[in-house]
Amino acid sequence: MGTRVFVTGGTFDKEYNELDGKLFFKDTHLNEMLILGRCKLKVDVRTLMMVDSLDLTDQDRQIILDHCLKAKEDKVVITHGTDTMDVTAKVLGATIKDKTVVLTGAMIPYKFGSSDGLFNLGSALAFVQTLPHGVYIAMNGKYFRWDNVRKNKRTGTFQELK
Repeated sequence: MGTRVFVTGGTFDKEYNELDGKLFFKDTHLNEMLILGRCKLKVDVRTLMMVDSLDLTDQDRQIILDHCLKAKEDKVVITHGTDTMDVTAKVLGATIKDKTVVLTGAMIPYKFGSSDGLFNLGSALAFVQTLPHGVYIAMNGKYFRWDNVRKNKRTGTFQELK
């Protein structure tokens, strides 16, 4: 079996409108990123939604959970906005016990060229292959358990709670 990747949006996939200066969603950049990163894993990508994580609802999180539970793969990576990634991780972590699920994202959109997204995606793909079953967040080369992480909005990094 390969690895399932679910796309949910977030800064990872945002693009910049040069006319009005706003960020927007067009399509995922994930397949381009996998090619650029020379990924040799068997990866099955599916877009669930293209939403800023601040706009995710409980219903959206239920959709993500349902797809994780139904996936035949026991290794799942989810691209997600960083602002509420820990909230979604808690929803998933409370239920998923028989799979390894890793959420990741980016602080800077991939299309900006200086994004951390490519590195975070590569890290998430490596972590999902090596960590035991459970739900994790992978950012900046580190991984965190779903029940021991928060985003430090002052520094723009993720850190353990304890």
